[in-house]
Amino acid sequence: MVVTHSQIAILTTVINFDLYAKSSLLFPKNIQKYVIDGRNGMHGLASIFYMMKKLKNKNIEWLIMADEDVIFKDEALVFDLIDEMKIEDIMVCGVRDGGVILHRTYNPNLINTFFSIINFKELERIWNKSEVIKNNYIKDNEFNDDTNILKENFDSNSLYEPYYCFYLWLRREKKRFLFLDTVINEDQITNSVFYKQRIFLHHTWYARAYRINKSHTQRIDKIFGSVKFETNNFSAPIVFKDRTYFLARIISKTYQRIMRRINNLKQ
Repeated sequence: MVVTHSQIAILTTVINFDLYAKSSLLFPKNIQKYVIDGRNGMHGLASIFYMMKKLKNKNIEWLIMADEDVIFKDEALVFDLIDEMKIEDIMVCGVRDGGVILHRTYNPNLINTFFSIINFKELERIWNKSEVIKNNYIKDNEFNDDTNILKENFDSNSLYEPYYCFYLWLRREKKRFLFLDTVINEDQITNSVFYKQRIFLHHTWYARAYRINKSHTQRIDKIFGSVKFETNNFSAPIVFKDRTYFLARIISKTYQRIMRRINNLKQ
């Protein structure tokens, strides 16, 4: 193995801790688990910015980002994937956010954050929050990805997700991406992700609905029933929570509404 476990960590922004308590038992073994408590509305780009603040100088070389509705089927393959990324100088891997999943018809040149692996050591070295924010724009035909092979709908001009600017910044920094293959599960919602032609994880979607909505709970539990649990894999994560985030977001939105009204009155 090229990369040791001590150099790898996994981060989850959690909105459903009941689901996380179960899915985290299947996470890759013997690595540090981190959690951002997302019940205050923190997710996406805000979560990435908070991640960079809280994980700074933790001596993490490779960071796995996985939502709590990711169910690992063969977690050992993750380490093979990281080895390949290191050898091939790949910065980020993940699943395209357009063209490969039926209900994700957005930008195929970027990834969906439900699962990804990133060279965190390199990210720390080049990190520039202000530059990330500046990259929230699209250029026609900027990337040379072969989108002709994609079977589902997509929009290469989409800026649907606010976090796209993070990945656009990395691509414009000439960092290499590895896009993983995925197929839809028989339940027509879950997508299964491949590496070396083997399924290594399922993404069930609808994390918020677990143990709240009966049909989604049954569907997700069926996926849990298809994988092998090792109960001795439990380890308590280090949990981060920005206790000011919710209030700051309300203040920001209120200020924006007031400024829009003022500007409208001036017109």
